[in-house]
Amino acid sequence: MPEDPMHDPSSAPPRPPSLPSSHRSRRPTLDEVARRAGVSRSAASRAMNNARNVSPAKREAIERAAEELGYVPNATARALVTNRVGSVVLAFSGDDPAFFGDPFFSQVVVGVATVLEKAELDLTLVLASAPNGQARIERLLRSRRTDGVMLMALRRDDPLARVADATDLPIVFCGRPLTGDPRWYVDADNRGGARSATEHLLRSGRRRLAVITGPMDQEASVARWQGFVDAMAVAGLAPSLVEQADFSHDGGAQAMARLLAADPELDAVFVASDNMAAGAVSTLRAHGRTVPGDVAVVGFDDLDVARHTDPPLTTVHQPVRALGHEMASMLIRVMDGESPSPIILPTHLVVRESAPSSSGAEASGLPAAMPG
Repeated sequence: MPEDPMHDPSSAPPRPPSLPSSHRSRRPTLDEVARRAGVSRSAASRAMNNARNVSPAKREAIERAAEELGYVPNATARALVTNRVGSVVLAFSGDDPAFFGDPFFSQVVVGVATVLEKAELDLTLVLASAPNGQARIERLLRSRRTDGVMLMALRRDDPLARVADATDLPIVFCGRPLTGDPRWYVDADNRGGARSATEHLLRSGRRRLAVITGPMDQEASVARWQGFVDAMAVAGLAPSLVEQADFSHDGGAQAMARLLAADPELDAVFVASDNMAAGAVSTLRAHGRTVPGDVAVVGFDDLDVARHTDPPLTTVHQPVRALGHEMASMLIRVMDGESPSPIILPTHLVVRESAPSSSGAEASGLPAAMPG
């Protein structure tokens, strides 16, 4: 057969050497990873199981070898070695699936997921207030099909807390519960943040202050109410204009309407969440009030809604994503046999147009708030 003049075999790029058929048909082993990395099999095993007694240089070499070979640890074998199942639970006290779409809780989940991904741990989300949710988490704990649990948004006398008390698995709380004395929790300085928000309103010359709290069977709501009361007491004012809502936009709007009916001359309101504060602003506008001209408004959380409200909200910033990050990190430390101390994350005031600083605020000697 004549040669094809258009085809020059010598011009084709060289092919990589073929692996023996036995190598192509099976998964690489841990021994092969160890040989490629130039370490012992036990060192490779410790690195693959995220043990801490492996030097950074060896860990890097082992991870590079595993990636080059396409090595994937066997989940069953890893569970036998580490006595873990490789999964943790984040349980919320609620029964509405829309809960997961709330911007606050979605940011917490992002923080949690970032830590768990690095630790190669799976995450199971559970809405645990409804009976089927409680039963599900009870089954998970009894069967030990999870390595640890994070609990969030617990209410007073929450049945979820009693479920947690019945297990010896590691439990970390996001927010201190109102009852009990948990060993491990991560929280924000809710009381201090609310106090600084109220002080800011008082410094700007407002005197007829109202407050919209969250549900008072949650610790965060109680702490924010206490911070408001603290600042009012120092100013010699009684906290007489108080309404409770449910952390939602509609709840804040309705609470604001009730406050205006109680005192049409009120000139400021501290609202215990940005979602509620946005609702309060819409009600004020509907009743012919200007913000901040007639009524100054301060929220809490510093979520995206605070920047998009018209006018943008002065609010208390809390590190929402960091709450999830620190909670997951603490859980892993407890799972590793450590006993970390509880963490309280700082908050600070961010000043925007809904409650600007007065000209005399800087002369008061109080710490300046951060601009938004």
